[in-house]
Amino acid sequence: MEQVIHKRYVARRRARFKGCNGQQVNIPYGSILEAQDGFLLWKGQPLCVDTSQNAHEFFSQDDDGQGQERGQLVAAILTRLETPPNAGEKCQAELQARWDKVWADPLCQKYKRPEHEDFWIWNHDFYDAPVEDLRHIAALVGAVVKRQ
Repeated sequence: MEQVIHKRYVARRRARFKGCNGQQVNIPYGSILEAQDGFLLWKGQPLCVDTSQNAHEFFSQDDDGQGQERGQLVAAILTRLETPPNAGEKCQAELQARWDKVWADPLCQKYKRPEHEDFWIWNHDFYDAPVEDLRHIAALVGAVVKRQ
């Protein structure tokens, strides 16, 4: 799958981390960032690579104006599929049932990193997915989107 180049990102939550230049950043929720040459830019300076963990954790592509919703859906899906601390057997069984749905769903398959056969890791395209796809995945796993 060819990677689409996005030009605009939005902070889907407050971002506090060291940028690629080593400087600490504190980017408010809702801030708009531009992308150029594979980097997200904050105040005209390279912040992080657009495929990095920081990009996935704090920012959503917003070329279509749906970045906030995209970010809320991604966060809700990830939360719904994570193992809570001290999860009992019933909780583990419910979590496994949700993951079984993800593994069996044809739409989800295009968002799985193929190099991992035995476990699921979301690929970069998941974080930039169309909102309709993310709505489908959220409904599939019973994720509840918290509106900000």
